[in-house]
Amino acid sequence: MRARWAAAVTAALTMILMAVGPAASATDPVELGAGYVVDESDVLDQAQESAVQDRLAELYDQTGIDLYAVFVSEFTNPADSQQWADEVASRNGLGVDQYVLAVSTDGREYYISADSAGPVSADELTAIEGEIRPFLRDGDWVGAVTATAGGFEAATSSSGASGWIFVLVLVAIAAVVVIWLVVRRRRSTGEVASGKAGAPGAPQVPLADLERHASSALVDTDDAVRTSEQELGFARAQFGDDATADFVVALDTAKAQLAEAFTLKQRLDDEIADTDAERREWNERILQLCREANAGLDEKAADFDALRELERTAPEALARVAGERERAAAALGATEERMTRLRETYRDTALSAVADNVDQARQRLGFAEQQLAEARTALDGGDGGEAAVGIRAAEEAVDQADVLENAVEKLAADLTEAERAASDLIAELERESAASGALPDTEGQVAAAVAATRQVIQLARDELAARPRDPLATLQRLQAADQQLDALVAGIRDAQAEQQRVTESLARTLASARARVAAAEDYITTRRGAIGANARTRLAEAGAAAVRADQLQATDPRAALAEAQRAQALADEALSSAQRDVGAFDRGGYNSDGMFDGGPGGGGGSDILGAILGGIVVNSLRSGGGSSRRSGGSGSFGRRSGGAVFRTGSFGGGGTRGRRGGGRF
Repeated sequence: MRARWAAAVTAALTMILMAVGPAASATDPVELGAGYVVDESDVLDQAQESAVQDRLAELYDQTGIDLYAVFVSEFTNPADSQQWADEVASRNGLGVDQYVLAVSTDGREYYISADSAGPVSADELTAIEGEIRPFLRDGDWVGAVTATAGGFEAATSSSGASGWIFVLVLVAIAAVVVIWLVVRRRRSTGEVASGKAGAPGAPQVPLADLERHASSALVDTDDAVRTSEQELGFARAQFGDDATADFVVALDTAKAQLAEAFTLKQRLDDEIADTDAERREWNERILQLCREANAGLDEKAADFDALRELERTAPEALARVAGERERAAAALGATEERMTRLRETYRDTALSAVADNVDQARQRLGFAEQQLAEARTALDGGDGGEAAVGIRAAEEAVDQADVLENAVEKLAADLTEAERAASDLIAELERESAASGALPDTEGQVAAAVAATRQVIQLARDELAARPRDPLATLQRLQAADQQLDALVAGIRDAQAEQQRVTESLARTLASARARVAAAEDYITTRRGAIGANARTRLAEAGAAAVRADQLQATDPRAALAEAQRAQALADEALSSAQRDVGAFDRGGYNSDGMFDGGPGGGGGSDILGAILGGIVVNSLRSGGGSSRRSGGSGSFGRRSGGAVFRTGSFGGGGTRGRRGGGRF
């Protein structure tokens, strides 16, 4: 019924007399008014503008989508249609459910500006643009807007009967997996500015929604930075430092902005109560920082793609990545043997960070093999662009396999080091206990602390002699006992003994903190498709605390020790939070941010699902369901396979406006 009604309205409106002779003048990005129509070209008469306004108001009533129609003579400052329309959206603080149809009536260009996390996918927008081009070509401005509104209604309709909807079925995955991919992470990426809910004069966005937007923006931006850093590593290895210097600067700037955003998120999450005004201010600042970080990366994305030129060098790149995959596959056997030996010696709790690394690496390598095979087929068919997509995806998958394999070796070394450090700390605590027994102790507190410490020492000896064992947990208990004893007798020791004590404790704690930060980093990087903002925030703060400890150790060892202890605790919290998120992903549950984040067997069901967990294709596969958040990339390459669009990562921002589309009419 709705389709017939829309068709009737379209037919009626197209019979209205079209305005002619638009003013020939250039127009900078405009401010949106209280309504849905801005007609700087004066192509609509009063009746037509009223009809369009009513149609777009009805679109909002039906779908909750705001569509603004903007007609100008020429796009200027910038002249690019995409940049012009996106600037209108940014300047007016539009959110993920708000779109701009920008039309240059004299320049004969048009574009629909959309947030990549909005409810209408990139494919659906492209289809809508194709449908409205004939209306624009004929000067039927009302028909173009009406057809656009109908397309948005069809794209968001639950019936799926309209020809506007793309039925995105991934051939390699059961339909149920596609469904949960469509549902997961339908979040805003942060095109919310200054708390605006939408049109000018609208009420503030509810604080809970603003916080969700900010958390989503952090995840998207962190993904963008991680993928950009990985891509930059590939480019530096190929072209050297001089050729990539500008990209290093852009990435470092984005990292600094992201670090500030994570610090604000940590402040929001800590135990200190914040006022609603502070929460709003800090979340808005997080959104601003994420927008700036993404924009800075996106500015360099085209230049970066031009540098790598994967399409032109596809045959050589394919051979290189295939060789890297074979090397990683050959190393996997040794990694599996290493895990077998580790399980004979250490408890599951000690190995939790790498427990499934072999399986995950195998999935990444299987996915890489599939992508390389498709790339070869594309090259044989003369399609270098298609091949480049598979090569890029395979390259990232192989890199993750390397990280997963190396993480096992790093943990093995960390466990050995933890055993040595625990043994050294036992000896030190025995000496300290003996020395503390001779200190003044009128109230018996020192004696009680010494007795408790000796109990911990004996337990630690038993644990280190056991098989299997967890030396990381043993070391942590010893460190806690060390801190308690130190706090009690620090004021009684002489200055020289106190300085030596702090220095020894700092070296031990900082080494442990670095190892724990690295373990959490590897875990989150290779499973980022499931990881929410909480784990990423704790990891960022753990890394920052470790850096501060490094900087302070020469000038203020006690302050450095406090930072190292904080880094260690935050890294442990980051890993635990990330593991909960992955567990939710495996069960098809909700991550730490309350977002649906998985599907049946999401963590180990297939090579594709492993790539999804790794964040390689997670966002591109979801493009059909109303969100096409990029996996931290510029979306420079794209291909269609089994009805789904794959966009692998590149150097660039994530979760921003900047969809490729529109064109001339």
